[in-house]
Amino acid sequence: MHEELENFERNHVWDLVEPPPNCHPIGTKWVFKNKQEDGMVVRNKARLVAQGFCQKEGIDYEETFAPVAPNGCQVCFLNGFIEEEVYVRQPPGFESARFPNRVYKLRKALYGLKQAPRAWYARLKSFLLKSGFVMGSVDETLFLLSHDGDTLIVQIYVDDIIFGGSSHVLVSSFAEQMSREFEMSLMGELQFFLGLQIKQGP
Repeated sequence: MHEELENFERNHVWDLVEPPPNCHPIGTKWVFKNKQEDGMVVRNKARLVAQGFCQKEGIDYEETFAPVAPNGCQVCFLNGFIEEEVYVRQPPGFESARFPNRVYKLRKALYGLKQAPRAWYARLKSFLLKSGFVMGSVDETLFLLSHDGDTLIVQIYVDDIIFGGSSHVLVSSFAEQMSREFEMSLMGELQFFLGLQIKQGP
């Protein structure tokens, strides 16, 4: 949990501020999950999420959008920038002793917010287009990059991405580029995705 909060501070996700007049901060909660592959626990996760079910359309957010690919190696954690002014309560168990009545003003989207998927997609899309990718004309979650006769394919599914290409050098370069730009976890060769077991051959 401490690691999750340190990520927020390092990535300037929020600022601890006095609640403004008529502020109705959104609650937060911890979600614990054991990530399993082939019946074995491979990772224990603690994630702080916003209780977005409290948000009211037209007041707390204007638009939602979740990019969903038709099918689905790499998992990427993104905090996209949000346009609305959003305040959340301090995380349970980690309230400030000096400022217990302050709230966090979000600079970036937090899991659970209605507008989070739209913010993540906008940030990732902008980065990919600036990096020379071309967005699919039919599927807006598909991005292609051509370089010296090789092709790199990136597919987005909400906040997860998978990618691969015809050149190992191109794929490795993209992984390094993504790691420099975003807080992300590289999960290696695709074996499980959306409940599906994937087996790759030559």
